[in-house]
Amino acid sequence: MNKPTILLIDDNEDMLMFLQNDLKADYNIYTSTNGREALGIVKHNEIELIISDVMMPEMDGFGFCRLIKSDVNFNHIPIVLLTAKNTLKAKITGLELGADAYIEKPFSPEHLHVQIANLLSNRSKIKLHFETPPLGQAPGLLSAEDEKFLYKINLTISGNLNNLDLDVDLLAELLNMSRSSLYRRINNLSAITPNELINTIRLKKAAEFLEQGNLKIYEIAEKVGFCSQTHFGQNFLKYFGMTPSQYTKQKNSGE
Repeated sequence: MNKPTILLIDDNEDMLMFLQNDLKADYNIYTSTNGREALGIVKHNEIELIISDVMMPEMDGFGFCRLIKSDVNFNHIPIVLLTAKNTLKAKITGLELGADAYIEKPFSPEHLHVQIANLLSNRSKIKLHFETPPLGQAPGLLSAEDEKFLYKINLTISGNLNNLDLDVDLLAELLNMSRSSLYRRINNLSAITPNELINTIRLKKAAEFLEQGNLKIYEIAEKVGFCSQTHFGQNFLKYFGMTPSQYTKQKNSGE
C-alpha cells in the first residue's frame, strides 16, 4: 500500500528533522525551509497534505496558505499550520485563509498524528463516494473550494455535452488549467480521470433523458456526445449495469 505524501515546511532545522523522523514511518516526506521553495515542491509533486510553520523568512505560513488556497490547482490540499502564536487572532487569521487545522507549539505528536489521519481520511471518504455510481455530491465532506470546483466543472461539461470533441484537453482549456493540473485535481478529489468524469456526467444526463421519455435512444446518444447509439449503449451498460432500454423499463415499472 502506498504511503500518503506530506510536505513539511519550517525554517527551524531541528523542528523539521523532528517532524520528519516522527512521520516518515507512515508517510512519504518532502521538506522545505520557506514558503517560496515549498510552492515549487507543490507544483511539481503529488502532495496530499501540507504541514507549515507560520513564522518563516521570505514567505510566512499565512502567505503560503493564502497562495495555495487561492489557486484552483492546489486548494484541495489540506494545510495544517503550526505556530508559537497562540493568540485567538492568529488562529482566526489562519482559518480565514483556508487552513484546515491550526496547532499551537509546543504540541503533542499524538495530536498531530490524529489531525493528519483525520484530514487524509476525509479525503479518502470523498474519493470513495465518487467511485460509487451514480456520481454525485458528498454532503458534509467537501470543502468550500471543492464545492466551487465541482460546480464549475459540472457546469462546463454539461454546457458542452453534445460536443464530440470534448476531452481532457478541451476541458482543461475551458477551465483555464493545464492538462496535468486538471488530472491532479480531479484524481485527488475523485480517484477517476477527467475523461471518466466527462463520460460519467454524459451518462447521468442520458439517464435523465431516459426517465423523461421524450427522446429516442439514438437522439439521447447524440445529445450527450456519443458518436453512435452502439457506443452509447456499451458505455451505459458498463456504468449502470443495464442497457438504456432496461433502464427505461425499470424506471417505468417503478422498481
